[in-house]
Amino acid sequence: LLVLMFGVMCGYILLPVLLVQHLGFEDLPMQTALKPLDVREQGLDALSSFNGKKKNDYQEGPITNFHTRRILSNDDAAEEQKSDEVREQGVDALSSFNAEEQKSDEKSPPDESEDEKTPPDLPKESEESASIDSEKEDEVAVETSEVAVVSDGEESTQKSVQSLAAAISFGSLNEVEQRIVEDRDILSRQSIPTATSPQIMKTAFLPDHHRTKILVTGGAGFVGSHLVDKLMMEGHEVTVIDNFFTGQKKNIAHWLHHPNFSLVVHDVTEPIQLEVDQIYHLACPASPPHYQYNPVKTIKTSTMGTLNMLGLAKRVRARMLLTSTSEIYGDPQVHPQPESYWGNVNTIGPRACYDEGKRVAETMMYSYRNQNNVDVRVARIFNTFGPRMHPNDGRVVSNFIIQSLQNKDMTIYGEGQQTRSFQYVSDLVDGLHALMNGDYDMPVNLGNPDEYSVKDFATYIKDMTESKSEITFLPKSQDDPSQRRPDISTAKKQIGWEPKVTVKEGLEHTIAYFSRVLKEAGEIIPTGPGAAKPEA
Repeated sequence: LLVLMFGVMCGYILLPVLLVQHLGFEDLPMQTALKPLDVREQGLDALSSFNGKKKNDYQEGPITNFHTRRILSNDDAAEEQKSDEVREQGVDALSSFNAEEQKSDEKSPPDESEDEKTPPDLPKESEESASIDSEKEDEVAVETSEVAVVSDGEESTQKSVQSLAAAISFGSLNEVEQRIVEDRDILSRQSIPTATSPQIMKTAFLPDHHRTKILVTGGAGFVGSHLVDKLMMEGHEVTVIDNFFTGQKKNIAHWLHHPNFSLVVHDVTEPIQLEVDQIYHLACPASPPHYQYNPVKTIKTSTMGTLNMLGLAKRVRARMLLTSTSEIYGDPQVHPQPESYWGNVNTIGPRACYDEGKRVAETMMYSYRNQNNVDVRVARIFNTFGPRMHPNDGRVVSNFIIQSLQNKDMTIYGEGQQTRSFQYVSDLVDGLHALMNGDYDMPVNLGNPDEYSVKDFATYIKDMTESKSEITFLPKSQDDPSQRRPDISTAKKQIGWEPKVTVKEGLEHTIAYFSRVLKEAGEIIPTGPGAAKPEA
């Protein structure tokens, strides 16, 4: 213990000495450093002596400052020399300007306005030096201010100092920087054309009290990215959450630069804390091959993901819309299917992870509404197609178009007599938007009542693409619905919605999109009916 105490005492004694030697304070007496008034007087004397030295003194070695002493390296010396040159050029420019101004004052009438006077152009070398660094501009401004104080104190001299400082500041922006400033305002009012979204979309300007903070889960997916386009063009602040399992960053790349857009790479099965006004909950794989690839994760996304979003909506008092599915009707025995139909679902089949997951999600939505007064909306979506569909999602439309464009066999699983209804993606987005901003809070079917057999639909696409493909038939998939057609009377009555784009018009846009995708990829192998991981 005695040895330890002795060591500590020695440390207290030696530490100040070592610090003084390391920091270069050995020339300054310790007692002087403890007296602020003495330090200030010594500092003023040292500063006067320092200003009187010649520039080449900087290169001779050690310099004693009024508060520290150090050896200047070659880089430090060069930097000090540059600073000196900038200071001298600024003072020379000011002196020249003051001299010319005094001459003009003698020649001009006494009542001439000071505001009409403009400073002459600075020397080229001075402009280049002034643009080196903002700190050097501050040094020039300080030095010119000192010159103004030493002068006769006239008002014209003070204005000349301000004019010179403004000229130096303006000269610090080069042509490229000025162009960036000009383009920034343009980029904040529109999207950037990309290969996936080549068209330019203008964004409206909304005042703060009209702008809404909107969260879109699964916003990088097929439907979600189109919904984001509509919300961004309306001028709202949009935050997208996506884990990119089936979503693709290229679907939203045209908004990444925009100040109203935010992207959060996140899995909805984990909680998240945000401040939003509306929540569009779209996150979940929707094509059979993709949601069957990891059925447990599909169930967790539909249940835990919905639970987390409902918790967020409850906390921030946001309105939440769930994109449910026509799959909750299973293999329907009622045709067409109204919202009042309870469905016919196999609870242990390969599709059950998606079908039952969405049914539980709907139950959660209305449980939170009834128990916690959460404002909810539920949309039951029927088959949808359009640009940005994943080329390997294994759905009817994408598979038929990709196969026909490559003149490959168009595969039908079953005899092709099963029916489907297809709506274009823009109609669906309009329906989701109308439902979210309406007052109706019960489930609503969103789909196109036009019904096609799968075989007729394949023939239709083959004719539109002028393909040489052959239509082939393979065994039917398990639990594949035999018929599917929405009853949209509720949507017409409650939210004033019905589809506007015909199947033919939608297919023309979709075929053109997949033609571009195929040209970039070279070849695309369609996904079969079995479970498959999404391709990049």
